[in-house]
Amino acid sequence: MSRFWSPIVHSLTPYVAGEQPVIDGLVKLNTNENPYGPSPRALAAISEAVNDTLRLYPEPTGLKLRKVIAASHDLDPGEVFVGNGSDEVLAHTFQALLKHELPLLYPDITYSFYPTYCGLYGIHFREVPLDEKMQVRIEDYRRPCGAIILPNPNAPTGTALPLAAIEALLQEHPDQVVVIDEAYVDFGGESAIPLVRKYPNLLVIQTFSKSRGLAGLRVGFAVGQRPLIDALVRVKDSFNSYPLDRLTQAGAVAAWEDREWFGKHCDLIVASRERLTVALGGLGFEVLPSSANFVFARHSTRGGAELAAELRKRAVLVRHFRGARTENFLRITIGTDAECDKLLDALKQILA
Repeated sequence: MSRFWSPIVHSLTPYVAGEQPVIDGLVKLNTNENPYGPSPRALAAISEAVNDTLRLYPEPTGLKLRKVIAASHDLDPGEVFVGNGSDEVLAHTFQALLKHELPLLYPDITYSFYPTYCGLYGIHFREVPLDEKMQVRIEDYRRPCGAIILPNPNAPTGTALPLAAIEALLQEHPDQVVVIDEAYVDFGGESAIPLVRKYPNLLVIQTFSKSRGLAGLRVGFAVGQRPLIDALVRVKDSFNSYPLDRLTQAGAVAAWEDREWFGKHCDLIVASRERLTVALGGLGFEVLPSSANFVFARHSTRGGAELAAELRKRAVLVRHFRGARTENFLRITIGTDAECDKLLDALKQILA
């Protein structure tokens, strides 16, 4: 603390990111990064962009990137917004669209940045409990609210809602913005982007960090009708007119256009996820049904904190979330099959 702080700083509870430790031989399964790295075409495009043009500011709206994203969904570039990772896009969304007199609704077990944004922007919120199966029930959102945000698939549970449930939610709340946070949708979920033309209250947010292996580049985007996108642009241009640098824009465009690499590596991760789910079940774990690049699992007799600590001693890093309903669970990122095997070997040693 400092006497020089603004009053709001004293009241903030910052988001705690997953560890990024430097440990020899580490099997890093704690932050949902892609184990295969980015498309070679993206790396080549970034290298080609390292030239004299770096003395110039980048195109401020990410126009070329917005064009390729829009074209793949039969949308107009004006219906796409890009930012410095989906976290920045979410931050602008909370400020521009989710602060109203009635509370914002989101699940009680979900992305832990949501309450951080609410604290930063003074947004009144209400957490809606997941059901006994740790899943979102749309009927629980049939209550007065200012707006709704749902991750689909949810994090850290990995469970997903079908598109019909999202559409029902939009129909039940025509006068509220509904944000669908699709960071993990490419691993088995149904994207709500096809509903954008039909519903003016829908905003869909995605990221390049997971399925395109570009967590280190920081690229996210939102898709929605023009009035919602215009609100994000107004906030962005009041904060930072140039969120995506020249290298980032070049790499992101190439990554988006490399559909073959994208499809192949999503399939590899899904196959590894199913294999790991079966193996964990054989070791006494309950594994929630996942449509993401991670699983959420708890053991029948051993606590989550204990298992996470024992795995760390064996240079295997997973994520443990303290809380009454999550205390016994581990969130385990899907790595390569070799990394998953090291995890399983370590768990066998611990459980023995």
